Amino acid sequence: MTVCIQEDVFNVEKIISNIRKNKSSIGAIVSFIGYVREFNKSKKTKKLLQMDLEHYPGMTEKALNKIELNAKSKWQLEDVYIIHRIGKLKPTEAIVAVVVASEHRKNAFEACEFIIDFLKTDAPFWKKEISDQQIESWVQGREEDYKKKETWNFHKE
Repeated sequence: MTVCIQEDVFNVEKIISNIRKNKSSIGAIVSFIGYVREFNKSKKTKKLLQMDLEHYPGMTEKALNKIELNAKSKWQLEDVYIIHRIGKLKPTEAIVAVVVASEHRKNAFEACEFIIDFLKTDAPFWKKEISDQQIESWVQGREEDYKKKETWNFHKE
């Protein structure tokens, strides 16, 4: 179980290698990597120059650990790794990764999707977009993300 919040770039191949060490029970590893997009189609701004990510230390880690524990209570998982970057990010940079290992692929796929769905709605990160026109705007939660979260039919503590 690992939750990391950091400014530094991460290496998913290294994460997977660390998860696989001495774990012969792992039959599947599923990963998700989210990137900063250059354009936000829902806004009138032209082009994204930068995204500033902030968090509340302690609170954010606690929320991510809770998401991970909820996934582990629903699926049999060998390992989970959640990493989220903060600071100033440029388009095309990786912002988040979720890596899930299990004996069987179905558990890994479902748990990975579950974790990213709950990260989108329950993780306390604040994101500010800065456009090429020097317009700054805070990113709001998307209605479709909240609707997707509700489809899990999973008791949340």
